[in-house]
Amino acid sequence: MSAARRSRLSTKRKFVADGVFYSELNELLTRELAEDGYAGVEVRTTPHRTEIIIRATRTQNVLGEKGQRIRELTSVVQKRFEFADGAVELYAERVQNRGLCAQAQAESLKFKLLGGLAVRRACYGVVRFVMEASAKGCEVIVTGKLRGQRAKAMKFGDGYMIKTGHAGQVYTDIAVRHVMMRQGVVGIKVQIMLPHDPKGVQGPKILLDDVVIIMEPKEEIDPSILLARQAAAASQAAAAQAQMAAPMELAPVDPMAPVEDPNVAAGF
Repeated sequence: MSAARRSRLSTKRKFVADGVFYSELNELLTRELAEDGYAGVEVRTTPHRTEIIIRATRTQNVLGEKGQRIRELTSVVQKRFEFADGAVELYAERVQNRGLCAQAQAESLKFKLLGGLAVRRACYGVVRFVMEASAKGCEVIVTGKLRGQRAKAMKFGDGYMIKTGHAGQVYTDIAVRHVMMRQGVVGIKVQIMLPHDPKGVQGPKILLDDVVIIMEPKEEIDPSILLARQAAAASQAAAAQAQMAAPMELAPVDPMAPVEDPNVAAGF
C-alpha cells in the first residue's frame, strides 16, 4: 500500500492493513525462500521508507549472485504493494542459532520428509539437534497419512515445555508447515522452549515466574567490633569538633628574618 493511501486510513483500518501486508509478505517469502532456510521477516516503517529484514540461515542464497535475487524480490514487493521508487528496502539477516529457530527446523523437517526419510528418524533428529543447541525443551507433532491409508498423529518431545500463560507466549517459538506428500498432505508443528538469556540474544531477558534466585548471605559483623567502631568514630568526631571550636593561635613573626623575594621564588 502506498504511503499516501496509508496516511488517510483510520487507526483501525491501518492495523488491519499492516496485518494483511505482513501476512501476504510472509507467505510470499515462505514459498520463495523455503530452500534457503527462511526463518521469518521483520517490517520496520520509517517516515522516509519501509525496511524489510529477511531472517534466514543461508543469507548468501537469499542475496543471490552480486545481489541479483534480493533486487528481484525488492522489485516484486514494490510493484505488488504499490511502493514508490526507493520507498522499500530488503535486507538479509543471518539466524544466529538455527537450532533455536522453529521455522528453520520446520523447513528442515519438511525437506527430510520430502526426501523420503522415515518420519520417526527425521523427527528424532530434529529434537536432538534442538536440544543440543541449549534449548530447554522441544516438541514435534506430525499429522496425516504417515503409514497406510489411516491418518494419525505422532508426537515427539524432550525437555521442559510451557504452553500456557505469558511465559508460553514469550519463551515458546512455534512454526507450522504443510508438506505435500504423494499420499496426501502432512502437517508439521515444531515448538521450541527457548533458554533464558540476560542479553536477549538466544532467548528472552525476563525470568520465568517460578525461578527463585537465592543470594549469598552477607558477612555478619561481631556486635562488639561494631560497637567499638562506633565509639571510635564518635570520639574522632568529638575531637574534630573541639579543634574547630578552639581559637587559632598565630605564630610570632621574627622581624630580623630575611624576606624572600617573590621574583626569585618564581624563577625570574
